[in-house]
Amino acid sequence: MAIATINPATGKTVKTFEELSEAELQQKISLAYDRWRSYRTTSFAERAERMRAAADLFEKEADLAADLMATEMGKTVAAAHAEAVKCAYGMRYYADHAAEFLADEPLADPSAVGAKRALGRYQPLGPVLAVMPWNFPMWQVMRFAAPALMAGNVGLLKHASNVPQCALYLQDVFRRAGFPDGCFQTLLISSRRVESILRDPRVVAATLTGSEPAGRSVAAICGDEVKHTVLELGGSDPFVVMPSADLERAAATAVEARVQNNGQSCIAAKRFIVHADVFDAFTEKFVARMRELKVGDPFEASTDVGPVATEQGRADIEELVEDAVSAGATVLCGGRRADGPGWFYPPTVITDITGDMRIHLEEVFGPVASLYRADGIDQALEIANATTFGLGSNAWTNDEAEQERFIADLDAGQVFINGKTVSYPELPFGGIKRSGYGRELSAHGIREFCNLKTVWIG
Repeated sequence: MAIATINPATGKTVKTFEELSEAELQQKISLAYDRWRSYRTTSFAERAERMRAAADLFEKEADLAADLMATEMGKTVAAAHAEAVKCAYGMRYYADHAAEFLADEPLADPSAVGAKRALGRYQPLGPVLAVMPWNFPMWQVMRFAAPALMAGNVGLLKHASNVPQCALYLQDVFRRAGFPDGCFQTLLISSRRVESILRDPRVVAATLTGSEPAGRSVAAICGDEVKHTVLELGGSDPFVVMPSADLERAAATAVEARVQNNGQSCIAAKRFIVHADVFDAFTEKFVARMRELKVGDPFEASTDVGPVATEQGRADIEELVEDAVSAGATVLCGGRRADGPGWFYPPTVITDITGDMRIHLEEVFGPVASLYRADGIDQALEIANATTFGLGSNAWTNDEAEQERFIADLDAGQVFINGKTVSYPELPFGGIKRSGYGRELSAHGIREFCNLKTVWIG
C-alpha cells in the first residue's frame, strides 16, 4: 500500500509521501538507541514535565488533530475531537502515576532470603517498535507512547500507511513538548520492512495492534529473536441482553457500541445475543435506532456514521454480508451500499445466522450487527464464546447471579456489565485467545516494557 492520505469520504488522494531510504531508516534506529542510553537516566519528574507539555499541545490543537483524523480515516469530527482530548488525558495519567507504578517493590522481610535488603526494580528496556492501525490513529499510539516514554523507553512508530499525517503530527507533538530528538520517531515505511527492524539488535521489543495475520508475523519474528511483544489483534465482541435488562438503555447503547468509529473498533460489540423472552422487543428498538442514523460527511456535525476507512475494507464488509444472505441470513436494515463517491456503508442488522456463515466466524470491521436469539444464559454463553477471539464483552442484566456468571464465564480480556466496552487509562486493556496477549494501560501497561530486576543486598 502506498503511503498516502486518501480521503475515504471522496476516494480522492490528498497527499502522498516518500518512503524512508534504507540509510534514513538506519539513521533513525541509531538515533533511537543512542538517545535511549541517555534518556533512560532522566528522572520521572523530567519526563512528566515534558509529557504534560505534550498533553497541553493536544488540548490546544484538538481541532487540528481532529481534522487530520477525519480526513485520513473518515472518523466523524466529533469523535476525532474526543480522541484528541482522550490522548491528553492518557498523557496526564501516566505523567501523574508513572513514578508510583514503577516504584521499587521491597521484600517485607529480606532476612527470609538471607539479605539485608531485597527488592524488585523496574527499569526501561530500550527502543520499542510500535506497529499501529489506522482506526484510532492517535489514541492507539498514545496508549503505547505515554507509558513507554514515562518508563524511560524510546519509541519507533510504524503507523498504518493511510494515516501518515497523523503519524507525523504525533512525532511533532513530542518534539515541540521538549522530548529530546530520538525519543519518539515516526518511520514512513512499508510493512515489508518491519521484519528487518524487529531483527535489529538495537530494537528490543515490539507492540502491535492490527490483524491476526500481522500479529502472527510479528510474534513469529520476535519469538525467533527472543524479544518481548504485546499484541492486540481485534475481536468479535458479544453483547448479551437478558430479560432483566433495561431494554431502552440496552438498545441505545447497543447502537453506540456497534457503530462507534464507523463500526471500525476492535472493542465494538459485533454479535448481539438476546434472550428469547425479550428478543422481539429488543430487536424492534435496536433496528429502529440503527435505521435513524445519518450516514454522511464526517465533517458535518449531524453525521452519525462516516465512511469506512478504505475501499478494500468496504469490499470485505460486502463479501461477508453477501455470503450470509446467500446462505439464508435475513437483513433487517441496511445491507446494501448507496451509489456515489466515498466508501460509505449503511448501518446494517442481520439475523438468522448459522455456524457455517463467514460472518459467524470472522470479525466484521464496519457498521454491521449480527443478531442471535438465545433460550437462556447457558446458550447465550455458548454463542458468546463460540469465537476464536476474546477481547471485550458486554452483558446486560440486573440479576446479580447472572452478572457473576457472565464475569466468570465470558471468555474475554474484559467484561462490561450494563455498559459498552471502553478503554480507560485506569484499567488494563487486552485480550485472550486470538485477540492477542499482554496488556496496555493501567500499571500493567507501563510495566510491559520494563525489566523487573531482582536486587539482593547482603
